[in-house]
Amino acid sequence: MEQNGPGAPIQIQSIDEPGLRASGDLLMTMRKEVAALLGRSSTGFPGAQPVSFSRKHLDELHREDYYVCEKSDGMRYLLYMTNDEEGQEVHYFIDRKNDYWYIDRGNLHFPLPGDHTHIKFHTATVLDGELVMDTMSDGRKEPRYLVFDCLVLDSQVLMNRELSKRLGYFQEQVFKPYRQLMEEFPSERQYQPFFIDQKSMQFAYGIEMMFKDVIRNLKHGNDGLIFTCLKSDYKPGTDPHILKWKDAEENTVDFIWKFHFPTVEPTEEERADGIIEPFVDYDSVPPISLLANHGGGYPNGYQYYADMHLEESEWEILKSLGDPLDERVVEAYMDEQKRWRFYRFRDDKPDGNHISVVNSVIESIRDGVTKEDLLSAAKTIRDNWKARAQHREKR
Repeated sequence: MEQNGPGAPIQIQSIDEPGLRASGDLLMTMRKEVAALLGRSSTGFPGAQPVSFSRKHLDELHREDYYVCEKSDGMRYLLYMTNDEEGQEVHYFIDRKNDYWYIDRGNLHFPLPGDHTHIKFHTATVLDGELVMDTMSDGRKEPRYLVFDCLVLDSQVLMNRELSKRLGYFQEQVFKPYRQLMEEFPSERQYQPFFIDQKSMQFAYGIEMMFKDVIRNLKHGNDGLIFTCLKSDYKPGTDPHILKWKDAEENTVDFIWKFHFPTVEPTEEERADGIIEPFVDYDSVPPISLLANHGGGYPNGYQYYADMHLEESEWEILKSLGDPLDERVVEAYMDEQKRWRFYRFRDDKPDGNHISVVNSVIESIRDGVTKEDLLSAAKTIRDNWKARAQHREKR
């Protein structure tokens, strides 16, 4: 098998940078290619985005059929399967910034079902999922792409099909042949840049199983649940039928933060050292504004939303990183004193959350649905689901 130079690791080492990032004409060509494949006029990121779960969505789960899966603490990517100018099988990850990452390592192959030669492969196919880094029992790290949707399969657009149908196509046409290949040729595992799996999907009332079984046995981090309506189409952009649940204290918002470094007069000690002019104090914790996205791009499309509280110890850690800090997208949470606190950088996103999303998250925090609330609602969600199924059978 061809490798990437002597001693080069085959597996993806960082889920943040899974391959070679496309640029220039190639990037524009790829964006247009995927847009045309999906029947879209826009070349923007085609992924669907969830809304934050609030108390009103409990009624939604009682009225409509939903699947639930765990929300992994990983990186969201679409996986584009295609071929190059020479007809060779190639794969790209598409991130939320709409950047395309060419998978340049290993020997990734997705055979067609029934092709015992393992020569033919899927093209014009787009999957949706999360790339995580699993921790195995022996301590090894193993990158894994967890698929939760299928937008198009071999040029057949599935976005207007029910979720169960979309997942069924992926299961039968992509995942089973891939899994059979790995079982038939176990030596190929060492040449895989990452592994593919399907997200564990449960009926919406299977919440207890999600918490007690699925999440407890994960080999990667988890930060909530995702509920997806079975009957709704796949819609690029914000979709009110995809619900992101987190415990109230774990709800976060993505802002762009702006530092306001003060100009200060030198102290007596500094004057003794020859510093006599006022100077910008980059050393002390600066006031920090959190800016919310109101549309139109940074900076003019952003408005002040709140202040960020930063402890001196946190500031020292940030300074020690040696990276540019100002005007970056950051994920923030609200502490018990209702202060916005720094959680992590979101360099995978070009923009902070739109103000409508911010307001939705605030609603989730104030009107939060707890784990206990979900567990308590499970029985009536199940009863309503069964009643709808019986009604459909009678019709």
